[in-house]
Amino acid sequence: MASRERLEAQIDQWRSYVQRHRAIAPADVDEMEDHLRGRVDDLTATGLDDDEAFLVAVRRMGNLDAVSHEFAREHSERLWKQLVLVPGDDPAQASGPAWRELAVVLALAVGAGIAVKVALAAFDTDSALLRNVPLMTAPFLAAYFVWKRRVAWRVVAALLVPYALLAVVLNVYPYVDTGSTVVLAAIHAPVVLWALVGVVYVGGRWRDQDPRMDFARFTGELVVYVTLLAIGGGVLLGLTAATLSLVGVDIEPAMESWIMPFAVPGAVVVGAWLVEAKQDVVENIAPVLTRVFTPLTTVMLLVTLVVLLGAGGLADVERELLILMDAILVLVLCLLLYSVSARDSLARPGWFDGLQLVLVAAALAVDAVALTAMLTRIAEFGLSPNKVAALGLNLLLLVHLARSGLLLLGFLRERQPFGALVRWQTRFLPVYAVWAALVVVAFGPVFGFA
Repeated sequence: MASRERLEAQIDQWRSYVQRHRAIAPADVDEMEDHLRGRVDDLTATGLDDDEAFLVAVRRMGNLDAVSHEFAREHSERLWKQLVLVPGDDPAQASGPAWRELAVVLALAVGAGIAVKVALAAFDTDSALLRNVPLMTAPFLAAYFVWKRRVAWRVVAALLVPYALLAVVLNVYPYVDTGSTVVLAAIHAPVVLWALVGVVYVGGRWRDQDPRMDFARFTGELVVYVTLLAIGGGVLLGLTAATLSLVGVDIEPAMESWIMPFAVPGAVVVGAWLVEAKQDVVENIAPVLTRVFTPLTTVMLLVTLVVLLGAGGLADVERELLILMDAILVLVLCLLLYSVSARDSLARPGWFDGLQLVLVAAALAVDAVALTAMLTRIAEFGLSPNKVAALGLNLLLLVHLARSGLLLLGFLRERQPFGALVRWQTRFLPVYAVWAALVVVAFGPVFGFA
């Protein structure tokens, strides 16, 4: 009851703030309040308490309405007080949704660590571990979203089928431990698993554009959070090891046997929780980093293009060239994707949109030079599993970026709406999961498990 009264007081405060702007009619204020209450109800239905739901709803309205944006900005100190691990001033909240969710997350993180320990004990080769560790940990991350989003059991049951098929393929195929196909399977299997996690994340609405873009945003934020956790954990472990070494204690065995098996999968689960906990309450990090690295990457690509055109000799380079080009194209695609995800689709074209077009064009030009040399090499010496996998991904990235560049050009010339570029991003993303599944399932038999 106290929580509901506190929510009503917050809404009254917001309404008073809005009413002070004379340009807004009372009827408009009523409509905005209904919109705000609807968002609060939707968020509380997902498990947030009233205070959290109000803050997130106001933040989201701030993206649509300038007055709400000013309200959120002037009250930003309240946003920062809603720390994940702080229950608030009301002792009654100590056992509220935030702490229940924390308990669930920690239990799943520990469960993922136990699963990895089981895998370490059950599989005695590195290739078997590489294939099975993602299989053992992905269900715990998916379980968090099943619990968080109250995903229907029919969706979960439907996803168990491809998961089981993937597990059978990875463990029944007669791979050679040192072969190329087993390495390719181990690399591409996590992509398939991540696609399955994505279906859980969107609650089974994988055909809808907006949920797919939400999952793309989540993926970028998760990478940032896990990286930060890894850096912080690495510093902590380094200081601990240095301190204990002064008294002759070596923690390396414990680190290999216990700390890392629990820390790595646990960081993924905890990172997902952190992204969800602060979603839309503070600015996303990935789009901010995109603004920083887009101009730097553009300069890097232009310099690389000049060097490649003047150097020659690329025909002597093996598959490493294609792998390097794939990495560059993935970087450019990520920069474009996360910029698109954070941009106002109704805003007019700006200088940053033009810079992104230069970035895409430079990436395509660099890849065209390298791909020409690589195709010449393949025509002379034939195909291999690694070359086919790298070439296939390269072609997918080329199609994705080339079409993105054309849509971006049309938007800059005001002949295409920005929404067309957004739709292209979300529609093409599942193709990568299909390609990864093809590599896992087909490359082994086609290339004789070499």
